[in-house]
Amino acid sequence: MSFTAEELELAPKKYEYLDHTADVQLHSWGDTLKEAFEQCGISMFGYMTELESIEIKQCEEIEATGDDLEGLLFHFLDELLFLFSCDPFLICSKLVITQFETGEEFRIKCKCYGEEFQIGKHPQGTEVKAITYSAMHIVNEPDKRKELFVIIDI
Repeated sequence: MSFTAEELELAPKKYEYLDHTADVQLHSWGDTLKEAFEQCGISMFGYMTELESIEIKQCEEIEATGDDLEGLLFHFLDELLFLFSCDPFLICSKLVITQFETGEEFRIKCKCYGEEFQIGKHPQGTEVKAITYSAMHIVNEPDKRKELFVIIDI
């Protein structure tokens, strides 16, 4: 599979990890809610390995739905975790949300770029066991930076 130069270009980092008792909190942001969601997904993969070690060799597409923004974020991250947890264990360094609906229905379609996780090539970070709703917070105010806070179970 070959990719265009645009598909191989990674987004700038707009996330950080915040300490939380026995877990970790992902904090991502962006100019748009869509960008903040993409950054949140990448931050989860970045917690599992060093993103610089990932080559873009394949692309998978996921879909997620929710009843509200929090549910959409939960299911989006859960689908990404499922993608990593199932054969071929895809670890991603780039996410591009191609459909982002937050009106009457909450739906995401996302292209996930990366490669199969390989011990030895990809330094092992921390295993993510589950996504949680605990202390989930979405800042989505007009004319302000969009921010997401999500605690993941490690």
